[in-house]
Amino acid sequence: PQHVVLYPLVSKSLRNIAAGKDPLEGQRHCCSIAQLHDHYSLGYPDLDELQKNPQPLIFDIEVLKVEAPGSYQQDPWAMTDEEKLQAVPLIHKEGNELYRQGKVQEAAAKYYDAIACLKNLQMKEQPGSPDWIELDQKITPLLLNYCQCKLQCEEYYEVLDHCSSILNKYEDNVKAYFKRGKAHAAVWNVTEAQADFAKVLALDPSLRPVVSKELRSLEARLREKDAEDKIRFKGIFSQ
Repeated sequence: PQHVVLYPLVSKSLRNIAAGKDPLEGQRHCCSIAQLHDHYSLGYPDLDELQKNPQPLIFDIEVLKVEAPGSYQQDPWAMTDEEKLQAVPLIHKEGNELYRQGKVQEAAAKYYDAIACLKNLQMKEQPGSPDWIELDQKITPLLLNYCQCKLQCEEYYEVLDHCSSILNKYEDNVKAYFKRGKAHAAVWNVTEAQADFAKVLALDPSLRPVVSKELRSLEARLREKDAEDKIRFKGIFSQ
């Protein structure tokens, strides 16, 4: 066995990674030895105890899977800026393929990772600068793909938030209006849905058949809801 003095900090980072967090979350800006003797909690009782009373450790390593050469993909937090930029088109392509296969949740996760890479790079640029705008224009189609997945997962309020954020910057984005209109219709925001669909037609009249289908579906749902409400209220008032 090897005496591992810094293992508590390493273990905390690994646990953060497993939980999808920043591996350095909670660490102070000082050397590792200072952190060990600073008497603060790592957030895990077993690691706190090991930090106070270091002891020899034996590691059992279990192989979970074997990946083919070239198939390993780093998590976004572990990539350099250049690696993030190179990874985005590949992750986007993987998301598209998963979506075509009907794996909507998995596709959404891919789009999310690609967006996270670009957002991380964008944070380093001055808002409104040419580089910031270029990154934002790469984020927008990924965010619309993500919203399409969320529509199918019936997570409508997330779609409303993201599409509204896009339209605050790009007032002529037809896809954002269309997806937001569908989300509004799904949560019974009838006036807002009709306004968004009208905007779609104003920007792209060729989409009239698609918009008409959505409006007919909304009207049918409204008639069905009205009929159900009449039956429900009739039952209440007849008691």
